[in-house]
Formats: sequence, C-alpha cells, structure tokens
Amino acid sequence: MAARSIATLSISFGLVSIPVKVYSATETKSAVSFNLLHKGCGSRLRQQYICLKEDVVVDRDDMVKGYEFEKDRYVTFTPDELKALEDAAHQTIDIVSFMPVGAIDPIYFDKAYYLGPDKRGAKPYNLLAEAMRKTGTCALAKWAWKGKQYMVQVRVGDDGLILQQLLYADEVRDMADLHVEHTDVQPAELALARQLIEQNSVDGYDPAAYTDEEKQRILEQIDKKIAGKKITVAAEAPPPTTGEVIDLMEALRKSIGANKRQPAAKSEGKAAAKAPAKTATKAATGAATNSERPARKTARRAASATPAEAPRRAARK
Repeated sequence: MAARSIATLSISFGLVSIPVKVYSATETKSAVSFNLLHKGCGSRLRQQYICLKEDVVVDRDDMVKGYEFEKDRYVTFTPDELKALEDAAHQTIDIVSFMPVGAIDPIYFDKAYYLGPDKRGAKPYNLLAEAMRKTGTCALAKWAWKGKQYMVQVRVGDDGLILQQLLYADEVRDMADLHVEHTDVQPAELALARQLIEQNSVDGYDPAAYTDEEKQRILEQIDKKIAGKKITVAAEAPPPTTGEVIDLMEALRKSIGANKRQPAAKSEGKAAAKAPAKTATKAATGAATNSERPARKTARRAASATPAEAPRRAARK
C-alpha cells in the first residue's frame, strides 16, 4: 500500500523553497486493551458527556469547543473558525541554521516524520540531502502544525530527509533536580566494568530482532482464559533490601564469568580486540588485597556446604 501524506509543505531557507510532502514515520502499537462491561449481563458500556449545570446527557451535535479566558467564562468557536486558525499557520519549514548531526541531545527528540519531494521538488530535495550528508550536518528549523509551533531537526536518513520534532527546554525536566550522588571510581573497578561492556557489545541496534515480550505473555494468558483454564500469577521475587551493601568487584567478576560460560561464536577479530581487556582484568584482580581473599574463600566454602555436612563440621569444631 502506497504511503499517504498528511501535509504538503515547503522547506525554506534564503531564497530556496523545496516543495515536500510529510508522512508519518512511526506507528504506535497499542498495548493489550480491555473493554468495560456491565457486570450483570456482560454488555459493552458507552461513555457519555454530562452537562454539569443541567445534569443531562449531551449529544455530539450539541457540543461546541470553547476557550476559558477567565474562571468559568468561555469564548466558543465554530468548526470553520477552528479550521481557519490552523490554516493560518505558514505551510513552511523555515530553516534557522545548520549544525553537526550530533549537536542536539536525543532527550529533546519527539515525534518523527518522513519528508518526500513533491512535484518538481526532486532536484532541490536531493541536492539538499546530499549536501547535508557530505558535510555531516542537519538543519534546525521552525514548523507550525496543529496550533503549535515546533522547533524541528531536518536530517538525512538512508533514503531521504527526516523531520524530527523537538521538545522545548521547559518540556524536558532538569536531571539536576535528582541530586545524583557522584562517587570516585577506582581503576580496578573501571577495568572490570569495561571488560563486561566489551563482552556484551554489538555493532548496532537491529529493531527487527526484538518483540514486545510482555504483550505476548499477556496474550498467551488470555488464550488460556478463553480455553477455560485458570490464569496463574507467578510469584514475584522479593525486593532488594534497602541499604544492602554490594561487593561491586565481586559482582562484576561474577557477571563476566557468567558471560564466558554462555556458548557464543566469537570471531578471531573480536578475540584479538578483547585481548587488552583480559590483561586489564588480571591487573584488576591482582589489585584485590590479601585480606579479602581468605574471607571470600571462607564464604564460598560455607555457601557450598550441604545441609548434611554443616552439623558434622560444627561437631568437629
């Protein structure tokens, strides 16, 4: 099925104007939804709008949209007036400046759209795309859409231009409000953490390799319910104890050891690339104090003792 455009605009900068069409780039897949039913007969329920003043049900034909300019005072608009408000916006994407592709923090990214050339716009469209690709730049622009002006990024994708809506500064919360505690990182800890990262590194993100496992799990439970079976709730793991002290070095070593036990085909190139990390791990392991080793050995021996062996060991003591 051919893609359908949702708007016809033009990219404008200087004396250049490139006619383009806008297409939705994403499609939100809804989670599993449940309908509200009448408990007595199992029929669907319908939402209704109630007039707060007259306490009567209002049909859609009797509804108008209004703007509250003072407490409980509204100015109303007809559908034609609302359409005129939207159409009054400039049908252009006005480029403000060009900048390096990675200059905008992804936390400001909102909804994405594809831009395709409109009639007689293929030549300038491809010229702009190729120029940005060669220079490694993207465009920062303004775009008015459905009653709001957006700051947008126009960048080059694999097959054309992508328009990315951006959030304003007051729409992104400041992480400084979290008051994140910053601690010193020891070289030995950093070496182990880096090796763990390298063991789990891949060349890139393949979105087709992942599915919504939680949605699939719920659908499987619904199928069991349809078949007349009872849905069982899996026991949840107890939450971690607040204030629990974690031996970071030991946790990193266990994580690395678990990855090594997993069967995975490694190319010689990757093995060679990870050789420096192994050297760093040996250095990090040697950094542990002699006083730590006996304590860890004693803990492992105690953990490995079977219930039957524990009383005999206690008797010998």
